[in-house]
Formats: sequence, C-alpha cells, structure tokens
Amino acid sequence: MTAKTIIPVGPYHPLQEEPELFRLYCDGEMVTDIEWETGYNHRGIEKINESKTFEQIFFVVERICGICSTSHPFAYANAMEEIAHVTVPDRAKYIRSIVAELERVHSHLLWVGLAGHFIGYNTVFMWAWKYREPVLDLFEIITGNRNSYAMFKIGGVRRDIEEKNFTTILNILDRLKPKVEMLMKAVVDDPVIHLRTKGIGVLTRQDILDYCAVGPTARASGVDIDIRRDDPYAAYPLVDWKVIVQQEGDIFAKAVVRFLEIFESISIIEQCITKMQKGKPAEIETKVKDIPEGDGSGRSEAPRGEVFHYVRTDGSNSPVRHKIRAPSYVNVATFKKSCVGQTITDATLALAAVDPCYCCTERMAYVYDARSQKKVLDGAGLIRLSQERTRTLKNKM
Repeated sequence: MTAKTIIPVGPYHPLQEEPELFRLYCDGEMVTDIEWETGYNHRGIEKINESKTFEQIFFVVERICGICSTSHPFAYANAMEEIAHVTVPDRAKYIRSIVAELERVHSHLLWVGLAGHFIGYNTVFMWAWKYREPVLDLFEIITGNRNSYAMFKIGGVRRDIEEKNFTTILNILDRLKPKVEMLMKAVVDDPVIHLRTKGIGVLTRQDILDYCAVGPTARASGVDIDIRRDDPYAAYPLVDWKVIVQQEGDIFAKAVVRFLEIFESISIIEQCITKMQKGKPAEIETKVKDIPEGDGSGRSEAPRGEVFHYVRTDGSNSPVRHKIRAPSYVNVATFKKSCVGQTITDATLALAAVDPCYCCTERMAYVYDARSQKKVLDGAGLIRLSQERTRTLKNKM
C-alpha cells in the first residue's frame, strides 16, 4: 500500500442506512485503494426458510428488503412454479407486474431523493419523496399496505385489483408523470449536479462484465441486460416497453437510467390495467396441492437489478435448500473500480450510486481464524454471543 491515510466509511455512516465498512486508502484527497468489510448483520433467512412451509416463506423473503419487498417473493414464486410445473393465469401475471413496477417507481424516486440529499441538494430530496407518496398510496389501495404487500403465492396472487380502483390508479399515475418529468429536467439541467456527477465514479462496460454487475448500474455503462426481457416472466412479454441504456457509466448516467425507467414502469402499469379491463374478472391463481421433489431457479428484475432464488425440495412441505442472491451482492464489489482515483468526496457518492442494500447481501455463517483456518464460532455460537451481548446491554440500562 502506498496510501498515507486510511479513512473509514462505516460501519455506521450517514451515507449508509445499514452497517458496512469501507476503508479508503488515501494519498491526500485522492483515493488510491479501497477495502470492503462485511458481516455486521446476518439474519440467517436461508436457514430459517428450511423450517418454514412454502407459503410461510413468502412472508419471510418479503422482509429481506423493505424497499424492494416484492422482488424476492417474485423470484421465489418463479422458482416454486418451475418445480411444480404451474402456469399462472394472465390476470395474476398483470397484477404481479403492476405491483413490481409500482415498486420500481417508488424505489427509483427514493434513490433520486437520497442522491439529492447526499450532495446537499435537499430540494431534490423533498420533491422526489413528495412525489413518491402517491405511489405508496397506490400500494395501500391495491394491497392494503404501503410496504410488504403480501400479494404473491405459488400459482398467482392473494387478492385481485378491484375494477373500481382502475380509474384511481390511472389518474394518480397520469398526475405523477408531469411531476417526475419536471423533476428530471431540474436535475439533468442543473450545472452544479453536472459538476458533482458527470465523469465521477465511472464504470466501463468491461468493469461491469468483470464484476457481473446488474440492473441500472450495468445499464448506465452500456450493458443492455434486463431479466424482464432476457428471461421473460409475468406480463412483461404481453406489453410493450424498452430497456433503458446509457453509455457514460458515471453517476449522472445512473440517475438518467432510473428517471427514464420510471416512465417505462408507468407505461407498463397502464398497459396492464388496460388489458385487465378488456375481459371480465378472471382467476387470479392456479391451485397447487403438493410440491414435488425437484429443484428450481427463479429470477426477477428488482429496482437494483437481478434477484436470484434457488430452491430444492424433497416432497415435504418445506425446502431442503433455499439460496438467495440479491443484486447488491455483485454491484457492491464494483466500488473497487468506481472509487479508486476519485477524491474522498466523490468516492462516497460513488459508494451510494449503485443503491446498495447490505441486509440483502450478508452471507456470514461462522467466524474463523484467518491464520489457523480454524472455526471459532458456528451459527449457534453467533446467536448465543448475540443474546449474551443483549443481556449485558440490558443490565447496564
């Protein structure tokens, strides 16, 4: 290492809603290297699911991430339906896609607002979050909840969208479009934002391929990938839409991709509502009695990129193995490329630009001694240590 100073970002930091540690090795103001340390939180969801029924798992995986809480049930449902050889009714496909695209809209607006806050542009923060509120209201109208919507089940969805709400949904989206367009113009035309984001935290197309990055992070660097198109599922092959791609690979390009994707998501929702209106209310699920022995993989395009779920079954009512990979698992690693060579202030923006979610990413299963390679604590030991620490803190209160 030639760096003269180490600046820690985390494990607790205003730019990070969850604990994670990044060590910036700096020569003056310039970042010369970066190290990433994980393992500060781990909920053991994959292991927990082995003791849950297939229906219960939907409610568990929905809580992997509060912002994109539909993407995990979507991928899990796709995996289970592959195992059970289930065909989902068209109406359920439309409903699934509507919920998923509303989630993309609210997630992208949340990111834009936080991005404005991080660079000290709180007007953008307040506008973006104000315009996000009607989207959360739509979730409440459709599902009864603003977050964690409990809509998915094997073979379809748990509840229909009532026809009386179609007009309300379309009207709210129609009013949202000019507001998002105004916000986008304000952002992309602002010279201060240009100076803070253009040419900053650049990821080349080759960087994306090397790190297998996904979602807006990849599409902002000219990599034309999207699971909704490349591995079609739900209603995406039944409606017209396009994948948004930019070439620059900087923070500004990531913002542009997300803004334009909001309009594509609104268009998808409108088309789904229109196609649902054409016929009488139909079945919203295919009944599934038993899950056979087998394995299946399911993918969905979350707001941050591809979510992957692998499930293995043995004919019982619970999985033998459930493996989950969230988009941040691959996107976070790109920091090694986007931060090195940047100033400290620009590097922290690049850290936030991929919209990382660390609770989705954690994989710690045990603690071992790096020198002797001997296991120090297993899963049970970690739980015991956590409980003991909680009791100690409680006694001090």
